[in-house]
Amino acid sequence: MRVVCIGAGYVGSVTGAAFAALGYQTTVIDIDQSKVQAINEGKSPIFEPGLDTLIKTYAGTTLNASVEYDAVSEADVVFIGVGTPSRPDGSADLKYIEGAAINIAKTIKPDGYTVIVNKSTVPVGTAEHVSAIVEEHSGLKSNVHFSVISNPEFLREGYAVEDVFLPDRIVIGTLNERARTIMRELYSKLIDLEQPYEIIRQLGFNPQRESGLPVYFETDTRSAEMIKYASNAFLAVKISYINEVARLCEAMQANVLEVSKGMGLDSRIGNKFLQVSSGWSGSCFPKDTAEFLAASRKHGRELNVVKAAMESNLEMHAYIVEKVKQKLGTLYGKTIGVLGLTFKPNTDDTRHTQASFIIRGMINQGASVKVHDPQGMEMFHVFNPNLAVTYCHAAEEVADQSDAIVLLTHWEDYALLQWSDMGNRMNHKYVLDTRNFLSAGMMNQLGYHYEGIGIGNSQEYHQFRALSEVI
Repeated sequence: MRVVCIGAGYVGSVTGAAFAALGYQTTVIDIDQSKVQAINEGKSPIFEPGLDTLIKTYAGTTLNASVEYDAVSEADVVFIGVGTPSRPDGSADLKYIEGAAINIAKTIKPDGYTVIVNKSTVPVGTAEHVSAIVEEHSGLKSNVHFSVISNPEFLREGYAVEDVFLPDRIVIGTLNERARTIMRELYSKLIDLEQPYEIIRQLGFNPQRESGLPVYFETDTRSAEMIKYASNAFLAVKISYINEVARLCEAMQANVLEVSKGMGLDSRIGNKFLQVSSGWSGSCFPKDTAEFLAASRKHGRELNVVKAAMESNLEMHAYIVEKVKQKLGTLYGKTIGVLGLTFKPNTDDTRHTQASFIIRGMINQGASVKVHDPQGMEMFHVFNPNLAVTYCHAAEEVADQSDAIVLLTHWEDYALLQWSDMGNRMNHKYVLDTRNFLSAGMMNQLGYHYEGIGIGNSQEYHQFRALSEVI
């Protein structure tokens, strides 16, 4: 079986490398010559733990890359994993999907059968749209010469290699039995887990699964397209909710760490996505929630809960700025050091991150801002070219003459910093840890005024924490 993945971004490169590792002859297609060259030279075109080694292992054997669509003519399965940026009104711009569909139509084999898979997050009805484009530009008939199906990705940036080999579920959206049969065969090597476990162990991961074999779920195309949007929107709602609870905890001197832990013990709720932050962001949640809300409005069924979650998330960004301002009295003329620009650790992705909102808010109130991120500074500058910040090559530099440090991304590097030395470099030893990541006890012992989010400052709580540490 031959596989083609169109797009060498997070979805296409990870998916392509995975199928190549499973033994399928795989070609990744992208218009960016530099990404194609990187893959063919055995290098990852993106930063993703484990991906560089995976591509290096299979490049030139089962994995190849090209700017041309020739490989489509021999493919059994063609994945579309290109970007779907949002328009100003929040709806999805499908120009890259449509471009890929036209190119597929020009090269698809006319005397066989090809499964075309929408892997990108796309609006409900996109499979039908792509099918019509391929029919128009190829002269072939849908569900005779080809079928367009939905197979949404559920990859977490920073953990994408583990997720692609050990998914908790695989969703296939099509009512065409021939397409279903081909997809079952394609994914059969992932379902039994023996080979995937061996591959990721060789990559140095220590895989842990909670639920055994992945669930292979077949449904209709439109439902599959909806599942991805509904899932991401629900997780965004959950994060916004615990962040609102954190703000209330501060006002009422409770502790959100204990509250979220107690909530998570309820099996109906679970403990995932109950971690406090400065707000959700990144390449998926902001875009997917906006598109989901736009679709609901278009069809007269506005998703009010999703709308509220989006508004609450913006409030959380503003809350961080206000919290620093209250501590310092004013931001005008102050120097703020920011640790972390990516929306989470182990990725270089800084698209639509909370850092851009929060930093802009502080600059607008007169602050000078210095920033550091282990992987994300180059991309952050690309997406925020006019943001007047100072980029620091070393994390320690953000402390120099700073009046505050704001930790936005919980990179392990930041827990390992010499915080005693950091404090000596600062004008004022104030740290706002928006992920409740650092040790409050250690920071206080070092003479910092350390604040987390939703931790509370009641004497009762500190007595409880001291007792817990002794026990």
